[in-house]
Amino acid sequence: MKNKYFGALLSLIFVVLLSTNIRAQTSPMTMPTLGVTNPWTESQLLEPAALAANIKTGTTALVIFNIGAVEDIKGATHIGAVNKPENLEKLRTAVANLPKNTAIVIYCGCCPFVKCPNIRPAFSELQKLGFTDVKLLNLATNLKANWVDKGFPLAGK
Repeated sequence: MKNKYFGALLSLIFVVLLSTNIRAQTSPMTMPTLGVTNPWTESQLLEPAALAANIKTGTTALVIFNIGAVEDIKGATHIGAVNKPENLEKLRTAVANLPKNTAIVIYCGCCPFVKCPNIRPAFSELQKLGFTDVKLLNLATNLKANWVDKGFPLAGK
């Protein structure tokens, strides 16, 4: 009798696991956040190809901040990993004299969004400071996969 119930329980667990929606991360909005709240909306994500095109043509004035510990994209100001208080303060200082409607793009690219220790604090801080045009570069996997491997421009290259 115990074996019958044990087998039924295992079958139920198996069915539940198979029916769970598990997928690869495609963007921070579609990935299960494992209890992490994202402060941005889908419209506040900027696709890498769009930023690369803007850098090439210069059509829109943007202020780009590298808020991680990865290579700098062409035109970016390197702040460093903002999960460290001194670098979050560097970000505050860097934006202190900017108009609140400045088009700002932030990126980290150290790891998938769901694990990144830098994007949420930086995005939230810029919102708290009153900036109204903040975008997060959609590096859902990392800088290498979503920027470097696509041949998009890096600083000094």
